[in-house]
Amino acid sequence: MLKLLSSTAHTIHHANPSPRVGSNPIKTPLFNALSQLTGWNRSSQELSRRAFCSNQSDAAADPKSDASNPEVSDTKSSSAVVVSTTTTSLDDYQTVIALPLPKKPLFPGFYMPIYVKDRKLIEALQESMRRQTPYAGAFLLKDDEASTDSSSSSSTTCETENVLEKFKGKELLNRMHEVGTLAQISSIQGEQVILIGRRRLRITDMVSEDPLSVKVEHIKNKAYDKDDDVIKATYFEVMSTLRDVLKTTSLWRDQHIGDFNYQHLADFGAGISGANKHENQGVLEELDVHKRLELTLDLLKKEVEVNKIQASIAKTVEEKFSGERRQIVLKEQLKAIKKELGVETDSKSAFSEKFKERIEVNKDKIPKHVLKVIEEHLTKLQLLEPTSSEFDVTLNYLDWLTVLPWGNISDENFDVLKAEKILDEDHYGLSDVKERILEFIAVGSLRGTSQGKIICLSGPPGVGKTSIGRSIARALDRKFFRFSVGGLSDVAEINGHRRTYIGAMPGKLVQCLKTVGTENPIILIDEIDKLGKGHSGDPASALLEVMDPEQNANFRDHYLDVTIDLSKVLFVCTANVIDTIPKPLLDRMEVISLAGYITDEKLHIARDFLVKNTCRDCGIKPEQVGVSDAALLSLIENYCREAGVRIRQRASTVVPAVSVDVTDTEDTKPLAKTSAEGSTVLTDESATKTEQSEVVAEKVMIEESNLADYLGKPVFHSDKIYEKTPVGVVMGLAWTSMGGSTLYIETTFVEEVERKGRLRITGQLGSVMKESAQIAHTVARRIMLEKEPDNLFLANSKLHLHVPEGATPKDGPSAGCTMITSLLSLAMKKPVRKDLAMTGEVTLTGRILPIGGVKEKTIAARRCQVKMIIFPEANRKDFDELPENVKEGLDVHFVDEYEQIFELAFGYDH
Repeated sequence: MLKLLSSTAHTIHHANPSPRVGSNPIKTPLFNALSQLTGWNRSSQELSRRAFCSNQSDAAADPKSDASNPEVSDTKSSSAVVVSTTTTSLDDYQTVIALPLPKKPLFPGFYMPIYVKDRKLIEALQESMRRQTPYAGAFLLKDDEASTDSSSSSSTTCETENVLEKFKGKELLNRMHEVGTLAQISSIQGEQVILIGRRRLRITDMVSEDPLSVKVEHIKNKAYDKDDDVIKATYFEVMSTLRDVLKTTSLWRDQHIGDFNYQHLADFGAGISGANKHENQGVLEELDVHKRLELTLDLLKKEVEVNKIQASIAKTVEEKFSGERRQIVLKEQLKAIKKELGVETDSKSAFSEKFKERIEVNKDKIPKHVLKVIEEHLTKLQLLEPTSSEFDVTLNYLDWLTVLPWGNISDENFDVLKAEKILDEDHYGLSDVKERILEFIAVGSLRGTSQGKIICLSGPPGVGKTSIGRSIARALDRKFFRFSVGGLSDVAEINGHRRTYIGAMPGKLVQCLKTVGTENPIILIDEIDKLGKGHSGDPASALLEVMDPEQNANFRDHYLDVTIDLSKVLFVCTANVIDTIPKPLLDRMEVISLAGYITDEKLHIARDFLVKNTCRDCGIKPEQVGVSDAALLSLIENYCREAGVRIRQRASTVVPAVSVDVTDTEDTKPLAKTSAEGSTVLTDESATKTEQSEVVAEKVMIEESNLADYLGKPVFHSDKIYEKTPVGVVMGLAWTSMGGSTLYIETTFVEEVERKGRLRITGQLGSVMKESAQIAHTVARRIMLEKEPDNLFLANSKLHLHVPEGATPKDGPSAGCTMITSLLSLAMKKPVRKDLAMTGEVTLTGRILPIGGVKEKTIAARRCQVKMIIFPEANRKDFDELPENVKEGLDVHFVDEYEQIFELAFGYDH
């Protein structure tokens, strides 16, 4: 152990003898301080990694040594600890057991504990102690097998064990440095072996493999002149720096060290430094005492700088925390003073009182499992410091839990007559949709509740889907909440975020309940056909639980982490098309289709609602502007042909500038003049007199003749391209997301190809329509063989079938009968009647299949002045449900075989 207890140069003899083999390791306050300084004390029960014996010369163990040996010179000036009484000379140990050291080399004069689990090695060490030869060689392992991280938490024990288990014999020898230390075995307690460094060794050869024994050469320091001024100066500088190291460490401030000879001082300085294994090994291998002192001086200088930096960091951190603690104390004192004065209450108490007041109002209605969670978190809130982040998380969580309308249900109104009145006030037309909604409300009045239904309003933009949902809420006296899921790809918007995330919030459904304040609102989920899907989950799957009446009574939001009853919520969804809605979700919905408005309905809506609102928004009085019905009809047909009546933001163009005649009451000078564009411009002379002027507005009438002056050129043109249908051209009917439209099918002759009839198709058609064209070509050739066997036009001709507006993609299973009729018209050189339109898909056998969008296609046919429409027989029920004003004036035929279409299309008198 390190015995440096005198500040003088006198030798101090100790009363206690040196430790005996098998005795407990010696621990002194100075030894413990040294251990903590150098990081060698791994636990309270382990011996320090190294402790320095100031008299570690060979003289104690080798009486034959003399002063001529530099390794043992100047021993009389060193404090002595005798650790072995054997009279055997150390030079006699030419063969020793080799022990690997993974972390740092063992310097002469230092203790080092190692743990050995190899039974053969333990037995060999014990045998050497029994034979009074308790010495072994300690050699540092090279980098390829030892960790270079000296701060690793794994002990020297484990690494020594791993190396001995992994390598044996020659392989282990190659992984050790040649220069090491002759180590005296101080004690063996179980697997713990205490080593004391004695002198330097060099491996010369291997003797045995298991355990590894080697031949060694005892190496000595090079001769030096201890009176050399350079060596003296270096020695004193090392000593001075060593004292600085001890001063900068709180554990050593009150300690003093005795004198060391030159080589021992170098070993001591390197041993207590925090240098890495390579630097320490370099000191151990250096035999030139002067150079060894210089190496040690470099290590100690670095240690001083590191200690200074460490002290500076510790001081800065201490000052920072001291300042923060002072602020916390002052804040707490200020709170206490304010509380005593009644100026301010404790924030935690104030929050707790607020939350308790909330739950007391309807404590009987709050579910027991929710009440338990609230009480647990109220208790937790009192234990948390307001400055902690967990306090804010708990506070927000309690705020959400206590603000929800647990058990608060608004009274429903199932008055069908009132509901009908509200629907008529808010919407014109849509009689079929209103009837379905009234039926829904009537059933709710019989059941006493409207829950369990999910309505999906499907139709083009602008037909009133969202406003109908709002009207349903008004009719039922329920609160209304709307949110859009178009493009939504994060499932957390539905189910909420986990509270572990920063900025976590509940999902939209919980936010809805907080906003409306009742458990039974109407929630409108807009654009449900445009749900997204990304890396954050599938919102459509999350909505399955939300909108399923069998599951949503126990909906669990991820943020609240308690079950919520959503079974009382009435869900209304909107979509432009239902094809993109996931099938499992669509199965839970009752779909109500809104096909759009016909021209008459648009006219009434424009005249009774849109014109008035537009004038009001522009600040124009009704008596200043008039719009004729003819102008409105032209506006509908040429500018607003879409299915809905969404108000466009074109008020500045639609409403004309009103001419104003302003006259001065005091003189006859004009106060304003009308510009060439028709707007009013004040003159410079009258700029300050207009406020006192009398304004006389002239009413402006908007007619069909001047409509283009305000709106520009028409946006749409008539779908009817031909006044008289030519040969090979037939009008079909199509459905789009904007409503219905007409679609011409044109076929023409290209060239004659005997017995190789072919068909070319253009018009940006989809795969379904391309297949329909091929089927139509086959069916038309079969019909021509039946009707006119001598007519081989289709069999011997290359034909070209085209659908106009090639820039618009087209697809769908409803153009087959139109294509067949076009081909037959060209083959027979006979046009179809000009007021005919048809729709329907045809099989190879000539059967007509049902189609969709009957109302939209009927409206499109009326817009083009079509008198006769051909529908599949299976769509008769769809047509019968249409309002009478839509069916009025139409000659509609329902067919299930193409033979019937042939008679209707070509069986007429020219």
